[in-house]
Amino acid sequence: MDLVTAFADEARRRTDELVTGQLPAIRRAGALIAEAVLAGGVVHAYGTGHSEAAALELAGRAGGLIPANRLALRDPVVLGSAKPGDFDPLAERDPGTAHRVLALHTIEPADVFMIASNSGGNGSTVEMAKLVKQRSLPLIAITSMAHTSAITSRHPSGERLFELADVVIDNLAPYGDAVLETEHGPVCGISSITSALAVQLMVAEAIGLLSAAGMVPPTYLSANIPGADAHNEALQARYAGRIRIGAL
Repeated sequence: MDLVTAFADEARRRTDELVTGQLPAIRRAGALIAEAVLAGGVVHAYGTGHSEAAALELAGRAGGLIPANRLALRDPVVLGSAKPGDFDPLAERDPGTAHRVLALHTIEPADVFMIASNSGGNGSTVEMAKLVKQRSLPLIAITSMAHTSAITSRHPSGERLFELADVVIDNLAPYGDAVLETEHGPVCGISSITSALAVQLMVAEAIGLLSAAGMVPPTYLSANIPGADAHNEALQARYAGRIRIGAL
């Protein structure tokens, strides 16, 4: 088997399926984001493990929305008073992690959340979703319905991410994420690719709706082109203290 060609074919098939089959949910997610931004809100993005890539795709991305804030497992070290040695490699499984992370961020009534999790069953992921819904905020989930439907949640409630979300986008990854079967086992994960595409489609929908509503969308220019710093800093100032600035 030519694994390169096989994976390219599989990625193409799944991204095409995402654009067609998941488009209604993606448009609803984009509308929630646009409503939040129009109301002065911020979209908060959370993901652990490789699902953090989806949060990175939404927050702080060239061409993306400036009122977007990334929450991360290492926030208690980077933003709080915890020491690097305090970080637990299995923190994503601990519901208490969600409380420690969320406490370091400013959350307002007009905000919206996007949580990405392939499995949708880790303790911090589900607890973060529950904290969002306790605040009566809209929640967008990006998850693998094939994987999450086959697991038992690690959260004490037994709930999974998709059961708590207002909008669920299936990233179409299979159970275990890897899409190619080989004699040595399954290889080549797909969820980062399909989740990133879903995020960019949501952003495209939101920006289109903001423009239609008469708002100049507050978007990032690449920091590597002339004039970008002044442009970005002026817009970031509108959301001071509410969005993460920088890559950490």
